[in-house]
Amino acid sequence: MSAAIQKSSANGYEKSNAEKQAKINEVRKLVGPLSGKLSIYCSDAAIVRHLVARNWNVKKATKMLKETLKWRKEYKPDEICWEDIAHEAQTGKIYRSNYLDKQGRTVLVMRPSCQNSKSTRGQIKYLVYCMENAVLNLPPNQEQMVWLIDFHGFNLSNISVKVTRETAHILQDHYPERLGLAILYNPPKFFEPFWTVTTFVKHLEACSKKAIAKSKPALDYDYDQDMLCVHCQQKLLKLILTLTSLTSVAESSSWYSKVAFGSKVVKPFLEPKTANKVKFVYSDDPNGKKIMEEFFDMDQLESAFGGNNSEGFDINKYAERMRDDDKRMPSFWSAGHSPLEVPVPVPVPEPTPSSICLDTTNSDSESDASDKEKANNSSSHGVDSEESSPEDNVQTIEESKNGNGDVH
Repeated sequence: MSAAIQKSSANGYEKSNAEKQAKINEVRKLVGPLSGKLSIYCSDAAIVRHLVARNWNVKKATKMLKETLKWRKEYKPDEICWEDIAHEAQTGKIYRSNYLDKQGRTVLVMRPSCQNSKSTRGQIKYLVYCMENAVLNLPPNQEQMVWLIDFHGFNLSNISVKVTRETAHILQDHYPERLGLAILYNPPKFFEPFWTVTTFVKHLEACSKKAIAKSKPALDYDYDQDMLCVHCQQKLLKLILTLTSLTSVAESSSWYSKVAFGSKVVKPFLEPKTANKVKFVYSDDPNGKKIMEEFFDMDQLESAFGGNNSEGFDINKYAERMRDDDKRMPSFWSAGHSPLEVPVPVPVPEPTPSSICLDTTNSDSESDASDKEKANNSSSHGVDSEESSPEDNVQTIEESKNGNGDVH
């Protein structure tokens, strides 16, 4: 029995280990034989991550995995080195901390206000480099990471919808179940209500489906309170009041229009499973320090997050660390070495960061000529889940970004 499924009972998939292993074997059969780095990537642990991201649906998980294998074959994320992206890292907009959280997870620090590039291609390439480096530095038996997002100095001009959309796509579709926790530190106050709205709308949809499954009338958008779960009923009034202060009179004709208005801001980018991994922390809230103390050693945590470590980001020291890591990367992916074959900590279904805060730029109309390259290098392509020949298993059949995944 693969070690990758031994901890998977916590994800809500109530099946025996034998049934889970059968699904892993089925996905592997549908993907077909692989060679080189793709075969190393496609460990039982990786398959479990894709199955968890697709609620153990074999067909959907296989499609997602094939798209990722194709992307890795073309984009070659493991071959990106420090010298390729050093210019993007100068301001410390994203960097791996030199400490782990209390659960032994790699910590990526993100500072949206430190954006120093208008290149979509450059920003995405640096994000991918950071993700690969974070995975490289995960301790044994740990597959997830933590994102610490510092909103100091942030303003709306930092947001690029184009980069946000591509960031969410890369993280959710190609790094499934890699995110364990995202802490948004001192974000703008309007972030949290919209985040709650998005999750709530999805929850209402789920309630509707359950009600219909029980042969009750279709709800359309007029949700009957008797058909809502207790969670929905408790949240409903709070959301109406919150959104009344956020929307204009024109958008306040009904409570649903308020919910829909707010959800449109972030719903297209993040799936609920990803969004539910976010914690909002404010330095002026007494509970904020408790949350940080719960997850981090305060003597190691940077002072920017309320910790006692006053040492700031040093690009020269960081560059040295990254160059050392680059030297380790080839052995990480060498034949016979499968560092990814470790038990997968199944994400607790508690309510990701918004990619809204990861990679930002001052203009949505970047003049970066690499957008075409981005389409070739970082776009996901749908792959039929039918069996095919070895390397052809990761070739594209049609463009598809409709299968949203979760950042893992």
